[in-house]
Amino acid sequence: MRMESFPIVVPGQQTGPAELTLYQIDNISVAPEKKRPLVIVCGGGGYSRISDREKEPILLKFLAMGCSACLLEYSVAPNRFPTALLELASAVALARSHSGEWHIDPEKIITCGFSAGGHLAASLGVFWNRELAYGPLGCGPEDIRPNGQILAYPVITAGEKAHRRSIQELLGEKADDPEYLDLVSLEKQVTKDTPKTFLWHTLTDESVPVENSLMLAQAMVREGVNVELHIYPAGGHGLSLAVPETAGIQERLLLPYCGSWISMVQSWMDLHFQSLSMKQ
Repeated sequence: MRMESFPIVVPGQQTGPAELTLYQIDNISVAPEKKRPLVIVCGGGGYSRISDREKEPILLKFLAMGCSACLLEYSVAPNRFPTALLELASAVALARSHSGEWHIDPEKIITCGFSAGGHLAASLGVFWNRELAYGPLGCGPEDIRPNGQILAYPVITAGEKAHRRSIQELLGEKADDPEYLDLVSLEKQVTKDTPKTFLWHTLTDESVPVENSLMLAQAMVREGVNVELHIYPAGGHGLSLAVPETAGIQERLLLPYCGSWISMVQSWMDLHFQSLSMKQ
């Protein structure tokens, strides 16, 4: 397995560069000509930190599916919106520009975000063709466009059902500004250009209400976006894979039933990305 890290520097960063780490199977010994899908993973943490349980364990699952994967250690507070968005956009552009060297398909770049990282991934999904996301990077919208997104118990709204701490850390002093609150309420920003989406949540999430995913899915249906939604009837927030490796000493995070989302993602990936070349 190959690992390589790249600094991500964008306008507005206050605490040093973000970092993108590429994990991939060695094509030389396995499939020299294969162009793999790439999944860029953004862990959760309320825009104040990044959770370890949503890092390497997730990346290894995607490698096992035959994808390449990247971990984005994006900027959190005191950095504010849109710094992390620009970092993810820059990461997608970097991957697309290195698609030949990295042996990835530039039309199969998928973002994967958990909780606040889900808000980040979904932000790029709705803003990729707006100047606020590509203009500061000096590139075009097609350079930063994700081809799909996987959102796990995502923070979506800044309205009544918001995860207030995430919104506060994201916006800082602008967290009471109605214009900014509307802007980062992503259910209000969905258009027909939002990429195809796999979305899952639990009905009893105590931190990020399930309405976050329901509102996003409703907006996608309204705009004709391809969306697959799964709601588990029980389970708390931050489950990751819901197995001992990611639960650690927190028994509430050990719910193997909820861990079935990763196998459903594999089927979704195969439907939309792995076999895409066969349909062209």
